[in-house]
Amino acid sequence: MPDAGIYRAVTDFAWSQHWLAGFAVAFGEYGVFLVVPAVLALLWRARGAPTALARAVWVPAAVALALGFDTVLKALFAEVRPCRVVPGVRTLLPCDAPTDYAFPSNHTALVAAFAGAVLLVRRSWGWWATAFALLIGVSRVYLGAHYPHDVLAGLVVGYGVGLCGVAVHRHLRRLAERILPARVSAASGSGRPG
Repeated sequence: MPDAGIYRAVTDFAWSQHWLAGFAVAFGEYGVFLVVPAVLALLWRARGAPTALARAVWVPAAVALALGFDTVLKALFAEVRPCRVVPGVRTLLPCDAPTDYAFPSNHTALVAAFAGAVLLVRRSWGWWATAFALLIGVSRVYLGAHYPHDVLAGLVVGYGVGLCGVAVHRHLRRLAERILPARVSAASGSGRPG
């Protein structure tokens, strides 16, 4: 691989910084779960407004679609993890099974889809989410799980799916408009005295 040298340099540096290993492993492996409270917050803020709800609903949909698409790409490319290919490399994580492929990075695609979709909902949050996605991507190389090109592909796949919300927004908005008025009418009707 052309970026095996970069991979080796990053993993050698990571191995030499033992004081950072615990944080790096926790963030790189489990940081993706931070999207869950963020998605819930976006959905909560959007309740009652069809346009905002349509945008917010796209965020978890984009994450799920990106993960599915990325998983299909992994099976098609079947790129072996660099920890199994680069000789003598030391990584912070144990090397995954030979059938757990590397290209593109699932972790990175997931958070990049989140970032791209959030950018359509709240631009300021989207830039923070983009920075978060980049950090997750770097952490995946730092831990030794991916080559840099795996992460770059994950960013492209995920961000691309996330930004597709522009194309489906109109349909999601129509659906939200059908659902929300019925709920608002039902709620206001139930409060009237009989």
